[in-house]
Amino acid sequence: MEPLKEARNRVEGSSSSDNSNGRTSGGGKRSPTNCLIKPPVKKNTIPIDLKLHNDIRAVERAWFAHQVAEKRRLIKQYKMERERQQKLEEQEEIKRLRKELIPKAQLMPYFDRPFVPRRSEKQPIVPREPKFCIPRHKTIRCCRMSCNDMSGPSQLQHLPSSVEKTEALYKNRGLQ
Repeated sequence: MEPLKEARNRVEGSSSSDNSNGRTSGGGKRSPTNCLIKPPVKKNTIPIDLKLHNDIRAVERAWFAHQVAEKRRLIKQYKMERERQQKLEEQEEIKRLRKELIPKAQLMPYFDRPFVPRRSEKQPIVPREPKFCIPRHKTIRCCRMSCNDMSGPSQLQHLPSSVEKTEALYKNRGLQ
């Protein structure tokens, strides 16, 4: 870029000196120095940096991971500080209790009157027999009989058999 500026300055300087004499070189035609000036050259195109979503996401994720690590570090530091404070408080409490509490000796037992156990004044517990029968409210409702009622064979005779039931049905329908 700098050689172009120098060339322009030379051309402008020579044309102004020619004009100062009142002449133009070549009868109004361009001077050979004017022909040396090249048209301005286009600047090289600079590629635009692409911003991919993956790159943006990676930066955000790194920032997030840093924040999480920082938060965990602070939580760990807070826990350690709290444990240290708790230890100090416990030690202070132990020191205070040692100063305040007066050790007292246990009373000496009386050996001249030895301990003799006495019989209890409460009545002893009387054991009860277990109940092996089924209560009435827990019996099967279709039979309407409990195990206590079915103690003998006489009870079984009163129950109708399946043959008697079918005969009764035929009689009622008149099919016989």
